[in-house]
Amino acid sequence: MFGIFKKKSEEDKLQDSYKKLMEEAYKLQSINRSDSDKKYLEADNVLKKIESLKTK
Repeated sequence: MFGIFKKKSEEDKLQDSYKKLMEEAYKLQSINRSDSDKKYLEADNVLKKIESLKTK
């Protein structure tokens, strides 16, 4: 109940962003392959940021 006003950590924000980018890339896969590849690249960069935060 008290978690309603809890702020998200940087890692949680990045995970949400990663999930959104992966979903967009999947949807674009059948429409435009080059745009899909760009989204996968963005998602990979976000994943690298998440991993770097975990190692710190």
